Amino acid sequence: MADTEIKVFGKWSAKDIIVQDDGVRDYITLEPKVVMRSAGRYAHSRFHKSKVFIVERLVHKLMNSGHKAKKHFKSSGHMTGKVQTAQGIVEKAFRIIEQRTKKNPVEVFVKGLENAAPREEIITIEYGGARYPKAVECAPQRRIDLALRIMTQGSHHKAFNSKKSIHETLAEEIMNAYNMSPNSSAISKKLELERQADSSR
Repeated sequence: MADTEIKVFGKWSAKDIIVQDDGVRDYITLEPKVVMRSAGRYAHSRFHKSKVFIVERLVHKLMNSGHKAKKHFKSSGHMTGKVQTAQGIVEKAFRIIEQRTKKNPVEVFVKGLENAAPREEIITIEYGGARYPKAVECAPQRRIDLALRIMTQGSHHKAFNSKKSIHETLAEEIMNAYNMSPNSSAISKKLELERQADSSR
């Protein structure tokens, strides 16, 4: 009987990967598709994007890494909107992760995403004409969104005007997040957010 399991990029299995964090387990989908391209099927459904395979969501974030501090952050350059280019970058990054860690890169990515997802953040409330920071818990879906965005923004930032390519910086970002290293943009941002939330109680 032929093996009918769908593998990520035809190489890596996501079958035995278990999300340890109960808070985000329902928001990290680990069901690979033959073609990782939902083509905006869930764009207008508020919570349905969490049904998209998590590696595909990383590819989407790479295509347009979003804004930073309400300004258009360093763009993703000529790759913007090109799915095959973004998928190629993620595949190359996964190969680097596999070579250096000797582990399944999908498992490393998922664990890194769990580690990088912030639990708390701060909002600004206005009271009597003055503004005060207030600590709030981060919603599960937003935790994943923030972690993906900061990972891709950090990767683009490190590759910008650098000898390192984007797939090298993305691989390093994922491995640093997996190891809880402060060299990871996502981990350092998470610690900063939680520190600010703790001080504003």
